[in-house]
Amino acid sequence: MASIYFMQHAQVIPALPEEVWNYFSNPGNLARITPPYMRFVVTSPPYTGQVYPGQIITYFVSPVAGIPLEWMTEITHVSYLEYFVDEQRVGPYSIWHHEHHFETVPGGVKMTDLVHYRLPFGWLGKLAHQLFVKNSWKPCSDTVSRQ
Repeated sequence: MASIYFMQHAQVIPALPEEVWNYFSNPGNLARITPPYMRFVVTSPPYTGQVYPGQIITYFVSPVAGIPLEWMTEITHVSYLEYFVDEQRVGPYSIWHHEHHFETVPGGVKMTDLVHYRLPFGWLGKLAHQLFVKNSWKPCSDTVSRQ
């Protein structure tokens, strides 16, 4: 049976809660917060409203050897200024459940990402996890200080 993996990362962002929420919940900013080597391209039509349950976001990502993979996620839960959740509907994972939590703290907003995921292909998925996925998930913002 394939393993379900878990990643967690927290960072404090020196900004107001509304600014942090509006930036990270806007699909148009996904490419800015994804490491450049992944060649992340949003293919959904531009959307400037508030994130909402049922929202579909599509994109291409090239995490390994520049091979583009189609990915589609759905926003499944939203609590304004507190959290939102995206889940993969089409893409490279068997399971992808990504929670984004926001908490006002001294000096800004603590944003915590929690991801549960499973890779396909049994032992090949486990190998891919060890070689590519496990250590690839890091924030890519110069304005962010790690906690």
